[in-house]
Amino acid sequence: MDPALPWILPLGCVLLLANAAHCFILPNSSHLESILSKYQDGEAHSRSKRAILFSDRQEILMLHNKLRGQVYPSASNMEYMTWDDELERSAHAWAQQCIWDHGPSALIRSIGQNLAVHWGRYRSPAFHVQSWYDEVKDYSYPYPHECNPWCPDKCTGPMCTHYTQIVWATTNKIGCAVNVCKQMNVWGEIWENAVYLVCNYSPKGNWIGEAPYKNGRPCSECPPSYGGSCQNNLCYKDYRYEDPYITETDETNEVETPQLSEHKPVWLHPPENEPSKTIKPKKTTSNSYMTQVITCETKMRDKCRGSTCNRYLCPAGCLYSKGKVFGTFYYESSSSICRAAIHYGILDNKGGLVDITRKGRTPAFVKSTRNGVESFRKNKPSNAFMVSKVTTQTLDCYTTVAELCQFKKPTTHCPRIYCPAHCKDEPSYWAPVFGTNIYADSSSICKSAVHAGVIADEEGGFVDVMPVEKKKSYVGSFKNGVQSESLRSPADGNAFRIFAVKQ
Repeated sequence: MDPALPWILPLGCVLLLANAAHCFILPNSSHLESILSKYQDGEAHSRSKRAILFSDRQEILMLHNKLRGQVYPSASNMEYMTWDDELERSAHAWAQQCIWDHGPSALIRSIGQNLAVHWGRYRSPAFHVQSWYDEVKDYSYPYPHECNPWCPDKCTGPMCTHYTQIVWATTNKIGCAVNVCKQMNVWGEIWENAVYLVCNYSPKGNWIGEAPYKNGRPCSECPPSYGGSCQNNLCYKDYRYEDPYITETDETNEVETPQLSEHKPVWLHPPENEPSKTIKPKKTTSNSYMTQVITCETKMRDKCRGSTCNRYLCPAGCLYSKGKVFGTFYYESSSSICRAAIHYGILDNKGGLVDITRKGRTPAFVKSTRNGVESFRKNKPSNAFMVSKVTTQTLDCYTTVAELCQFKKPTTHCPRIYCPAHCKDEPSYWAPVFGTNIYADSSSICKSAVHAGVIADEEGGFVDVMPVEKKKSYVGSFKNGVQSESLRSPADGNAFRIFAVKQ
């Protein structure tokens, strides 16, 4: 491979290298720490002398976990990845050698390693991590029926081992380092001022004949040591930064109430044939709509006091507003919701819908400039949140919340749903409805929406749903032409609320 193709010379060059395993037996991990200690540079690493900037370290780690949680097909045993100082130090020691190859040879037998190098214009470490993951386009997951006795190598491109190391389910530690090499021999050519990224992983992945992870419902096959805990589709057991003061209750799941200071009320005029009749304003219930209209300056902590947050509608023009944003990937709770969404890249200056998910207490927040929004640093622990795009999904009359988006903690949002017309008369054994106002998650979403009166059966339309914890019992009722059933002491499953959508 020629590392200096003429058409990319003006922008600089980027190369990636990943090691592949050549045996079927995992190494004895009990000796890993002693092996790693041999590759330290002999000098104590204080906080001011880390091998990588704290902001780069946070970005690498957050991106790895984000990518691991979104693999397709889904992973049932994908573990949450944490930063390891010993791996960072061993990566630093190797990066200092400025050798474009995996090493040192004695260490490589016990850890995984991804390498990248570039010269020219600035590239963040996250750019390389994303490049490693993007090899997924050439990789086909080997399903169990293909793995007899060994799984085949299903990479159709020149290399996929960067990707498979990132998503190797049992690899749960990472440490990286960056070094600028004055001169570096990259496949026979001398690169000056080459920026060298080394990431070391443990336990190592890329074992020949194995799939990178098990396919199945996320977190359904986590190792027992995780105690059944799951976060963002990853087996998770690090509770240091969870917020102990937030509990999931009906009160913390409340949705939109009228916000007179943030949007103008809509006045309803009385019918023309009854001009003298006094019409009392219809009381707006707290569960009419899940979507809340906010301003560009609205802070997350002002509009989400519980563990489950609303769905928010941002106005246009927030790119140039004064609302501050603190952090990258994870945003501090005093950040503007709408400007954080622009910074993250899910909204532009035209505004739109955004979902936010609480992430508990986070130790620090790093600054960056993205999509025209500058975020600030905050070096003290605080509650955090993430923003996500509101997607729309078209369903049939039979789909349930249990099938679409089960309730779990930390709580997340479901897609906005478009229901077809004429679900009312579907038989209950195909499209059951259990409950009133709050429905069991084994209920048909769209038939429940007709029962709740949020869509008309002859028209269908959009609805929002919010999964919540199960009730002790569900009371049936006849509403809008649909008979819902009672359900006493359900053994499993959860519940959901259903909301009309403002058009």
